[in-house]
Amino acid sequence: MTETIGYVHSLESFGSVDGPGIRFVSFMQGCRLRCQFCHNPDTWKINAGTPYTAEELFREAVKYQPYWGKKGGVTVSGGEPLLQIDFLIEYFKLCKKHGVHTTLDSWGGPFTREPEWLAKFEELLEYTDLILMDVKQINPERHLKLTTAPNENILDLFRFLQEKGQPIWIRHVLVPTRTDFDEDLQGLSDFIQSLGDIVKKVEILPYHTMGVYKYHELGIPYKLEGVEPPTEDRVANAKRILKVDDYQGYRSM
Repeated sequence: MTETIGYVHSLESFGSVDGPGIRFVSFMQGCRLRCQFCHNPDTWKINAGTPYTAEELFREAVKYQPYWGKKGGVTVSGGEPLLQIDFLIEYFKLCKKHGVHTTLDSWGGPFTREPEWLAKFEELLEYTDLILMDVKQINPERHLKLTTAPNENILDLFRFLQEKGQPIWIRHVLVPTRTDFDEDLQGLSDFIQSLGDIVKKVEILPYHTMGVYKYHELGIPYKLEGVEPPTEDRVANAKRILKVDDYQGYRSM
């Protein structure tokens, strides 16, 4: 049987922010969103990047296993990794066979309850310990303007994960004039509360401009030109509304 090829943008051997502990992070190539605050527009192109089989990527990852400790493992991020779901299944299945903790970092856009895709996703969940879910905007109109995509199926994904009892971390990028509105933050807080105990951690990620140079190099107009990172007060405000301190982080299940 032919092995599935995954297309990888880049690798990080000592990741410390994409899941618990020290992690080997694979940033997969390809994304259909065009988020105004994206700092990796070089990951957008689909079927580009470096090709790997699941076995090749796993062999690369376990070189660093001595540094992971009890909480670490592998994380697959993007781009959007669910665009390569067949590869993820093979990779995570191999990781779990060898006792490696697996984390998926996704915005959830490819999710659908179409039977063939959903069957694959359910299989992936069998080998997934934790999902980091990036909530771009809870407000449907603002989400569409911010990302070029609707968020109905993304919110449906959260409900599906709730049905499955899948542990998740929720992340929200705080962008002045785009996602930093008290009414939207309160709406997101209410939604998070409704998900119950599958939510193990909530994080506020302050918008930054470190990726702007990539837009200039790629010749892509940067739509947040002139928007500055949020102030400390606004970050603190968002943490208060989202009750960040109420979530104590990942707990082994």
